Amino acid sequence: MKRKIIKIDEEKCNGCGACVTACHENAIQLVNGKARLVREDYCDGLGDCLPTCPADAISFEEREAPAYDEAAVLAAKAKGTEKPENAPVFACPGTQPAKLRQKPAFAGEAGVITKSRLMQWPVQIKLAPLKAPYFDDADLLIAADCTAYAYGNFHNDFIQGRITLVGCPKLDSVDYSEKLAEILRNNNIRSILLARMEVPCCGGLEFAVKQALQASGKNIPLRVVTISTEGEIIG
Repeated sequence: MKRKIIKIDEEKCNGCGACVTACHENAIQLVNGKARLVREDYCDGLGDCLPTCPADAISFEEREAPAYDEAAVLAAKAKGTEKPENAPVFACPGTQPAKLRQKPAFAGEAGVITKSRLMQWPVQIKLAPLKAPYFDDADLLIAADCTAYAYGNFHNDFIQGRITLVGCPKLDSVDYSEKLAEILRNNNIRSILLARMEVPCCGGLEFAVKQALQASGKNIPLRVVTISTEGEIIG
């Protein structure tokens, strides 16, 4: 039958997953870091996903498609399969990519002059777009979540002058290598600095970065810095 159904432009999609959460029928999932309509018969054509997309990657089209199967949707929800494993917990408007202006210095509570060196948003690997203007000709910092808390001068010594991506494979329970490989493949990255903690679980992040670099087919210089739980650089 011919009916109204959503259309996702994968070139525009930044992989934020907001539409996955917005789709109450579980018709959309993230596949290889991109939103995809995986069940046409689950799409009711109402477009709850459209206003949540920060990249304007979703639109309506009228074409041949299976009829909306409400019974199948309800049956899937009854089985507890309405949320795919890789769906984010909620749709956050803050996932929209943005290049940040450098902030003026200000005095903290201890009277120390503090200045953020962050150059872009978002920073979480899971929320980062696969391609963005700020990645062009960029020096990339990939950091374990805990490093910024353990190392006191993290902004000045690590973030300054770099595009920053952070994550923790143990907490996220994902393999970052596939998405990182796509980012390296789709953008002109000049160098990679990996900041990790000395704890064994941080080895998963280092492994993912090295796997991504190999899968990208690019020869990008990689430097690994290890920080101790006491906040010292030990490697």
